[in-house]
This record gives sequence, C-alpha cells and structure tokens, in this order.
Amino acid sequence: MKKESDFRKILNPSEIAKLKTLELKARTVVEGFMVGHHKSPYHGFSVEFSQHRPYMQGDSFKNIDWKVFAKSERYFIKQYEEETNLIAHILLDSSKSMDFKHTGQVSKYEYSKILSASLVYLLLKQQDAVGLALYSDELKSYLRPKSKRTYLRQILAEIEKSNPSSTTQTLSSINKFAENIKSRGLIIVVSDFLDDVNEILNSLKKFYYKKNEVIVFHILDPIEKNFGFSKDSIFIDMETKEEMTTQPIQIQKAYKDAMSDYLLKMKNGCEKYGFDYNLVDTSTSFDIALMSFFKKRARLL
Repeated sequence: MKKESDFRKILNPSEIAKLKTLELKARTVVEGFMVGHHKSPYHGFSVEFSQHRPYMQGDSFKNIDWKVFAKSERYFIKQYEEETNLIAHILLDSSKSMDFKHTGQVSKYEYSKILSASLVYLLLKQQDAVGLALYSDELKSYLRPKSKRTYLRQILAEIEKSNPSSTTQTLSSINKFAENIKSRGLIIVVSDFLDDVNEILNSLKKFYYKKNEVIVFHILDPIEKNFGFSKDSIFIDMETKEEMTTQPIQIQKAYKDAMSDYLLKMKNGCEKYGFDYNLVDTSTSFDIALMSFFKKRARLL
C-alpha cells in the first residue's frame, strides 16, 4: 500500500501542472485526494429515500411508487431527502498580479485555476449546483450555478481560456457579483487579495449579510510571505508596471512587519464573520486545500 506521502507527491502542484488539460488536472487532484485519504469524499453526498406521501394533483407521475399501488391500489409519491442541494459560487481573481511566480512551482493563477477546477469537479460529482465568476478590475464573466454534470466542461473551458489581466478592484467587482446572487449558498473566493484590506473585508462581508457561507483561499507565492530576496533587485508592479530598484535587506523587516499585519487583519476579519480563511502558498499540495473544503461542506449537511 502506498503511503500518504506518495499521494502528496502526486498532488504536488508542479506534477499536476504537467498534465495536459484542466479537466485531467482536476480529476487527478480529486481522485488522488480520495485515494490518499482512504475514503471517498462523496460518501454521504447522495439523494436518499425518505418516506411516502399521498399523491396530490400536480405531482409528477415518475415519482409514483407503483409497487405500493399494486398492493394498496392507492397512489403514493416517493419523497427523497436531498442532501446535495447546495448552491455554490466560485469567485476567481484573474487580475495581473495573479500571474506572479518566483519560488513557487507554478504561478498563483495556475494554482488557482487548478484548485477552482477541482472544486467544480467535486461539486458537480456531488450533484451540487456550481457557478463561476471571474474578476479583476471588474466582473469579467459569470456563469450561473447549475447541477448538471455536463456543465463541467463549460465551466472548465471558461477557466482555461482566461488570462490574468488588469488591476485588482475587489470592492466594485464583488459588489457587481453580489447583485447576481439570488439565493443563499456557499461562496468560494480564490485570490491573492493584493488590494486594500479594508475594501476587501467590506466587500466580503456583503456575503455575511446575505447569510451565505464563505470559504476564502488566499493564494500567495512563498516569497511574498517571507520576502526572501538576497541581492539588489528591480521590483516591477505587475498591474501598473511601476519599477523600483532597491537592496531587499533594507526593506525586508518593514515588508515582513507589514505583511504580518496584513495577513492577521485578513484572518481576523474573515473569522469575525464566520468565514473559513485559508492561507495557501503555491507549493502546497492540493489535498490540503481540498480538505478544508470538505470540512466546510460537512458542516453544511
């Protein structure tokens, strides 16, 4: 039997990124997770028979229990207990800053695309309804939630063809996205959140007031957390193209202090509203991110 570490290696971002299509990457991540954790994540996510009730005008004939009719000559409808009626939205940041890669094995956007695709694959397998929104300086595209498995390729094609561009405008983008949400559900936000932290939290809390459950995946390159540059460097803002030449050692402490404050504010702000906050760097095995999703999903049953 393979060890869990063997499956971690399979789910390493650099290994997954070598696969040809986004659908194959998503399927490999999900199936690798299932095997690595020695259980099916689909267990419990099914439509189970609940009880009978008398037929009423307008009921669909396909739900009549004909075996009961044969015994009693009365019409009864088979009622089912829907355990998988979750409506989920994946909100994916496609701004230019997401294109960054330094010490990470893949860019932030490639990592986020694979993670998002894997979540779509899982949700549709569970018969949940899932939709997708892409944003940067504005809401770029929006696919409404559907639960049909044939929807998988349409959503993955939308993710696959997208490219990081423009600046990040979290507040206006999420405001526009929130207008499209007609019912409560699960909101999954995947972003590097390189924007004003107060605006980020003010935008996210709209989901709280609409009584949605929220999972936040905060995606960073490892070097963005530790600022581990070792020699004179030219720093270029990926969104504005502004340049700055400096010795990293001169600003390293100030950067680390500012980053620490920023991450703490993000974490505390999310937890204040009951959001699940996950800080993930692009070297992290995908099963770790998926496990946080399953813990949230289990609480919603």
